[in-house]
Amino acid sequence: MKFITLEVARNLISGGEQKAKEIGISAVIAIVDEGGHLVACHRMDDAPIASIDHAQDKAWTAVAMKRPTLELTSLAAPNGQLFGINTKNNGRITTFGGGIPIIMDEKIVGAVGVCCGTIEHDLEVAAAVVEAFIPEENGDNNSNEVEEVQVRKPPQDYLQEFYEQHLRPT
Repeated sequence: MKFITLEVARNLISGGEQKAKEIGISAVIAIVDEGGHLVACHRMDDAPIASIDHAQDKAWTAVAMKRPTLELTSLAAPNGQLFGINTKNNGRITTFGGGIPIIMDEKIVGAVGVCCGTIEHDLEVAAAVVEAFIPEENGDNNSNEVEEVQVRKPPQDYLQEFYEQHLRPT
């Protein structure tokens, strides 16, 4: 079942846009599904055009790496375990904050990527998007409760395994 439909993405974007207006910025908000495929991208008036690619890449990276993009910042720094990862996947992996996976029932069902200026603003708007996540009903009309969405960290050995498979010098 696909949880991040266009309707869900519109609701997510609405939550993010409201937060961006509240803090006085223009943002680009991108929503991807569990496979990293773009579902929707919204550029607010006056948001930089360059932010479109950045927002989409942040969302894609959050799904591809199974973690918030901010966690990659120190890992991708010089002498970090994943130094150079930003050069992989045709440079699409983003190593700064603003990409957050959307979790439901312990599984990543999509992600948001936000680009609007400072990393702090990107994180604030992205958090508002995740908080706005309400999955579409799946035919069970008896349950009106929605599980709280949390950012789940994969096991610590995930990064070591990734490094071993993809980045270890030969």
